[in-house]
Amino acid sequence: MNTQAIPALTLGDINGIGPELILRSASVLPAGTCIAGPRHVLAHYATLLDLDLPGHWRFDESVAILPEHIRPGHRSAEAGEAAMASVRSAVATVQAGQADYLVTAPLSKEGIAAAGYTVPGHTEYLQQLTGAPEVGMLLAADSLRVALTTIHIPISQVAARITETSLTRSLDLLIRSLAQDFGLPHPRVAVLGLNPHAGDGGVLGTEETTLIHPVIQRFRTAGHRVEGPFPADGFFGSGRHRTFDAVLAQYHDQGLIPFKTLAFDEGVNVTMGLPIIRTSPDHGTAYDLAGTGRARPHSYLAALRMGAELVHNRQSISNPA
Repeated sequence: MNTQAIPALTLGDINGIGPELILRSASVLPAGTCIAGPRHVLAHYATLLDLDLPGHWRFDESVAILPEHIRPGHRSAEAGEAAMASVRSAVATVQAGQADYLVTAPLSKEGIAAAGYTVPGHTEYLQQLTGAPEVGMLLAADSLRVALTTIHIPISQVAARITETSLTRSLDLLIRSLAQDFGLPHPRVAVLGLNPHAGDGGVLGTEETTLIHPVIQRFRTAGHRVEGPFPADGFFGSGRHRTFDAVLAQYHDQGLIPFKTLAFDEGVNVTMGLPIIRTSPDHGTAYDLAGTGRARPHSYLAALRMGAELVHNRQSISNPA
């Protein structure tokens, strides 16, 4: 990990596994790491799990979290509010130049809804906080990268949300992120179809022929290496994803189920389009593991490493040798 890159870490849901993931990552976190929340939250889990709490981290004691709200394994509005307050603190820390990148721990969508928030998750909230005009979700692990045209919406709304505008925006955002964040100026991108068998020539749906293929052709005419639409069911199982730098899936589970099957412990959620760098593990709060000492930090460690790498990549583009 690049020890020169200082992360700002959110606590996530204080009753999930976020605090434990932070503590179990202590050996790789640099001096000056910023914790977006009060010290007593991590101290509670350090005592509970018999883990060390480093003395060289910085804590934001202004984030109001009461000790009685720490109840491992329990979803609550108080924990939802604490998670969002932690996000606000961490974003402000990075924006102020006091940290180089943001790593978010898992939060509960039910918990933040109970606290009165209408955003469905981190991605949309970070867009609000930073004023980013366009954002997108990219799941990354080494050379496997999967982005999404639609993110946190019910499956019944997916087809209506896939339009020429949304598909063009998603492809453009992905190509720019691959260049800016991953150092891939001419990426090869695969686009998945929406319908079974990519529509089977219109028999099982027409979105591929009337919408997705024309957008792909416009990108190809502009000089981009974009191919598809490919049938989603056999794309990953056949190993075809290995010949591309990234894949654009049309909806959440179409992309995330194969990604997590192939790279669950190494997967990292990257938010494309933000003025700051944000990474996150690719799993949830795992309430059943909270406070037990059985949380696996692999994806969180991968998020820390990737965040530092993206900092390096952006700096290299801004300040070429």
